[in-house]
Amino acid sequence: MPKFVFAYHGGGKPETEEEGAKAMAAWGAWMEKHGKDLVDPGNPVGMSKTVTANGVENNGGSNPLSGYSLVKASDMDAALAIAKGCPILHHGGTVEVVEAIDM
Repeated sequence: MPKFVFAYHGGGKPETEEEGAKAMAAWGAWMEKHGKDLVDPGNPVGMSKTVTANGVENNGGSNPLSGYSLVKASDMDAALAIAKGCPILHHGGTVEVVEAIDM
């Protein structure tokens, strides 16, 4: 079955402990619903650095990543259906979905 990378962009850090608990509950429910599909539920990530032929840029990249997951789905449409329920969408973020090609 194909695998898809969900690259999370944006979203925000909860401002209160209560907001944090609600966000964690939403992520937990989403992950429980799709647990059989999660190859790697992923993690949030820190600020990135970009390596170029001229050196290292410390600018977070052109489209900073805020986290990732690795999901198995029958096809792109099935992966998109899973991504449409992702909690980051309710916190100002987006999900970029791309198929991971087996070599």
